[in-house]
Amino acid sequence: MKLYFSNSFEDLKKAFSGLSAMPGKVCIVADTNTGPLYADSIIGVLGEMFENVDNFFFPAGEENKNLRSIEALYGFLLDKHYDRHDCLLALGGGVVGDMTGFAAATYLRGISYVQVPTTLLAQVDSSIGGKTGVDFMGYKNMVGAFHMPEFVYTNPLTLKTLPEEEFISGMGEVLKSALLADSEFFEWILDNMDGITEQENDVIFEMVRRTASIKEKIVDRDPTEKGERALLNLGHTIGHAIEKYKDFTMPHGMCVGLGCISAAAISMKRGYIGPEELYEIRDVCVMFGLPMFADGIDDQEILSITKSDKKMIGGHIRFILLKEIGKAVIADDVTDEEILYGIRFINGDEIRFED
Repeated sequence: MKLYFSNSFEDLKKAFSGLSAMPGKVCIVADTNTGPLYADSIIGVLGEMFENVDNFFFPAGEENKNLRSIEALYGFLLDKHYDRHDCLLALGGGVVGDMTGFAAATYLRGISYVQVPTTLLAQVDSSIGGKTGVDFMGYKNMVGAFHMPEFVYTNPLTLKTLPEEEFISGMGEVLKSALLADSEFFEWILDNMDGITEQENDVIFEMVRRTASIKEKIVDRDPTEKGERALLNLGHTIGHAIEKYKDFTMPHGMCVGLGCISAAAISMKRGYIGPEELYEIRDVCVMFGLPMFADGIDDQEILSITKSDKKMIGGHIRFILLKEIGKAVIADDVTDEEILYGIRFINGDEIRFED
């Protein structure tokens, strides 16, 4: 999987030219928020290479990440006579990327696709690694497949049009990546806090590149999550439970940030990290606008939802903890009591745990 980084779409021609087999047609798949912003620019670039470049836009929002939307895309591709020599281009955030990848994995038993992520969360995380899927019966990405994109093409300047809440959400995944694999990058984030919050072009470019590289390296070593790749789920077990409990009204990256704080609290309780590291992690999340507490959650209900997580192994929750900042470990023996401790640490309705 090749990663490209450029502050324009012009190098898409170079990216496509590097493929071993040039597609016949390209269909840009986007939602109704992102498509109108960037599809014409991409058509202008790809129109010099391909005779047919189509658009398919579906309604924006997590609530549309379902099999009905996939069926509509299948129908469009059939009407336009797309075959296995053609290509889909996912233009947008994580919802668009996951759905386009799933459609590509299953249409005609698999066609190629590329990722052009336009949100911070997608640029640093969801576009990389070939995980695709849709939500089903209230569970995120419950139906999906592994299907690697031909390449990921990231233009960090698209973040200029991103709502502030979405940029903050993306920072949850940035901090997660640093916490699990790169303590020096965590310190770099602290040193460049002003440049990040002010979205200075050079700083954002470097932050996106370094975060994406962390995931790329892990995925290359474990493409189908048989071992090490599970580390990328730091913050996601409790984070996904909060997301579902809140009926997906809280952005994913903010839930991941809360999940990372919970995981750090459990790690401290086990003696892996000290209180100073726990509160540093929490404070850094807050400095970038991520929430400190998930007010109004029911701890027992959150615990129950975690037990429906697709990361359950043999009846046990596969949890990711921190041995230190920059070093995560897989734990299959986390108890209900430990999970409740982590949940209560971020529950604004509970007593603030200090030990």
